[in-house]
Amino acid sequence: MHSNPRVLVVAGADDSLDSLCEGLDQLGWRTLTARDLDAAVLALDDLTIDAAVVDTSLLDASAIARLRSATDARYLTILGVGAPSGAGLNGCDLTLSKAPHPAQAAMRLEQMTRAAVAEEEFVLRQATFSQHGVNLAAPDMESAPLNILTAGAADRRFLALSNALVALGAEVVAAPTPYTAFDYLHERAFDGAVLWGDRSHAPALAIAAGMRRNTRLYHIPLTLYLRDEEAGEALGDLYRRGFADVADPTTPEEDAAARIVALARNHRRQQGLRRALDAVRSSELMDAATGLFSRDLFASHLGRLADGARLRSRHLSVGVLRVAGRQQLGELRAGGWLDRAMPQVGAMVSRLVRVEDTAARLSSETFALALPAADEASARVTAERIAAVIACTAFDAGKDRPPFVVELDVGVAQLRSDDTALTLLERAAAGLAHVKP
Repeated sequence: MHSNPRVLVVAGADDSLDSLCEGLDQLGWRTLTARDLDAAVLALDDLTIDAAVVDTSLLDASAIARLRSATDARYLTILGVGAPSGAGLNGCDLTLSKAPHPAQAAMRLEQMTRAAVAEEEFVLRQATFSQHGVNLAAPDMESAPLNILTAGAADRRFLALSNALVALGAEVVAAPTPYTAFDYLHERAFDGAVLWGDRSHAPALAIAAGMRRNTRLYHIPLTLYLRDEEAGEALGDLYRRGFADVADPTTPEEDAAARIVALARNHRRQQGLRRALDAVRSSELMDAATGLFSRDLFASHLGRLADGARLRSRHLSVGVLRVAGRQQLGELRAGGWLDRAMPQVGAMVSRLVRVEDTAARLSSETFALALPAADEASARVTAERIAAVIACTAFDAGKDRPPFVVELDVGVAQLRSDDTALTLLERAAAGLAHVKP
């Protein structure tokens, strides 16, 4: 048994999920195996577990419900492996017909765990706004069919996948080329996109790269459907290029469609939560120029986040982003051009964070991020990614002057047992002192 396991695997003694456990361990998702329900419940009582992988031939729906109820303080994400009994009917958040590649399992567990954290965060924000006399209404979820974009040549398997998506109630829009795919993406809202791997991955990779550089398209879940070769060790690289899922050639179309629909449904839920949160951006509690949390509101909410993190035994990290004090910005500050850019910078920050993350403006050129369920390393990756995207944006510097870019210094800190909200924020800000000018 590994120390501090993150994933509870409930499987029989036939070693059917052993290779998955080994792969998850290597990826940092340390596992603990329980051979029956009683052992699994005891493990959940004694340990802090992020998610569970369950052999559905071993546990039925009532057993899975008992497993989930063992973690009252927080929602337990459950990935089932085995014959699905219909969408959600076996009590799992997602059921796959066969054990997934470890990289794929890690990505899906992360996505589903983040979705659970987002639900927890919305409840905490309702409490924070209520404390200040503002009602944060529950999200209004659209009832229209899920919209899925499929991009690629009309191959037999790709068409079969499209038919499987339609059978699950999705509305599918086909784009034969990357150019038409981007036209569709800019014309209408999609809940997910599927890219055909064909003989060359270049078109699919080009679409993924373009979407990753666009703040409006960034969060749309992308699935790569491989044509006739295994990704093998390159699968991790494909995920790093922005794909939320990769279906290999052996994946049944019905299984791939179920995974795509699960991603799309989660994306729509996240967008609904974001719309509900955006509805209060004009509140006097928020920063007027950017619509982000004001300094005082952020301080209030951060205290509630810290309490919630301790209650649920989750990580919590804070990032601070400050406009780099480069000398060439002096003239832009004096001319007011940097101040004019800050609302756009704030809007980009708000769009680049995940729905469960809280973004705030602490001062005219300093922003903060509260990142629930994120350790210091992942918080730094998130903050630096946001800074990198903003650094690629050109801002107006006035007539006859070249546009300028805004670079941000980054400091991060993770919640400690002796931290208050203030000391956590102070430690994150202190990290800025170590950034080279």
